[in-house]
Amino acid sequence: MAEQDVENELLDYEEDEEPQAPPENAPAPPKKDVKGSYVSIHSSGFRDFLLKPELLRAIVDCGFEHPSEVQHECIPQAILGMDVLCQAKSGMGKTAVFVLATLQQIEPVNGQVTVLVMCHTRELAFQISKEYERFSKYMPSVKVSVFFGGLSIKKDEEVLKKNCPHVVVGTPGRILALVRNRSLNLKNVKHFVLDECDKMLEQLGSLP
Repeated sequence: MAEQDVENELLDYEEDEEPQAPPENAPAPPKKDVKGSYVSIHSSGFRDFLLKPELLRAIVDCGFEHPSEVQHECIPQAILGMDVLCQAKSGMGKTAVFVLATLQQIEPVNGQVTVLVMCHTRELAFQISKEYERFSKYMPSVKVSVFFGGLSIKKDEEVLKKNCPHVVVGTPGRILALVRNRSLNLKNVKHFVLDECDKMLEQLGSLP
């Protein structure tokens, strides 16, 4: 290629213009919201929910500083006893929404199950029960138990008889079996949670 042709091609590329500073009195551009994350999109913290001191201590121990968007939207409604349908991506803190909301409202009475959480797998049931234990660590009067298939139902019946929990987490099949044999009494339940309700309802529909 001729040297002159190369020079002509290079002339076609203009230098980037330097960005001009906005006028002094120009309004600042609006900030973009960051949604679906744990970024502090709101100035509020968990204390603004007026949670029990025991729950706030547990939250601090867990290292949480600010509620996620779904927690900010749903926890205030849930702790007022409203029905809540919570939908968000995985990892956004949906479990903490119902765990904190139910622990905030719970008034433990010996021998009475007041919170029932149902989920579609034993792994999820175990995970949720651990979340309840983690957030209720400063609420020693609250008892939590998890029931799912694959383990002896006799042990579950023994727990319900001798050390009845206030919070029950379990899978549909085992919960149904415990209700049918009258080991699990649900007449005092005030808070009912379906985790991953679409899969839960499919599973409930397939039960005999």
